[in-house]
Amino acid sequence: MKKFMRLSFVIMTLLCSVQIQAQSLKDILNKENLEKAVSVVTGKNTASVIGTWSFTGAALEFESDNLLQKAGGSVAATAVEKKLDGFLEKVGITAGEMSFTFEADSTFCTQIRGKELKGTFSYDAASKKVNLKFSKLLNIQTTVNCTSENMELLFPSDKILDLITFLTSKSNNSTLKSINSLADSYDGMMLGFALEKQ
Repeated sequence: MKKFMRLSFVIMTLLCSVQIQAQSLKDILNKENLEKAVSVVTGKNTASVIGTWSFTGAALEFESDNLLQKAGGSVAATAVEKKLDGFLEKVGITAGEMSFTFEADSTFCTQIRGKELKGTFSYDAASKKVNLKFSKLLNIQTTVNCTSENMELLFPSDKILDLITFLTSKSNNSTLKSINSLADSYDGMMLGFALEKQ
């Protein structure tokens, strides 16, 4: 009887691991994960920025793994992202309230709470950088992480404040001071927006 129980346990364990492997293999082979893998291996983005992208939340990236370790790892990064989400919400940047539309003719439009701001952009696929030029008012460079479904626009921590101030027309807000303080705490951190393709 004990041998039968052990054999049953071994068979159940093997069956469960096969299911887990199948699920993991399915996850690995989905389009977005394949695009990310190609991007890492080749250093080239396989997706285009052209289209409309809707804001889903804050995004951040450390410029090096060493800085991430100094900050306390991925748990600290998640905490910083949540703080940034809270600050963005206070200035009116929430999910569904902001979008970026990039056109093939190198023009773009940002919509935030019914307000529309237009400009031009240039994209360098090799460096994954987009230069956004809002008329003659603001010229800012962003790092882009892009797949066919999701995109992150990441800015040096000292530059995102300029963009948020410009987009929300709020310059003396205590929330902006809080964002600045957060950015100063993590030198070498890129802050920005997580976006989803519409």
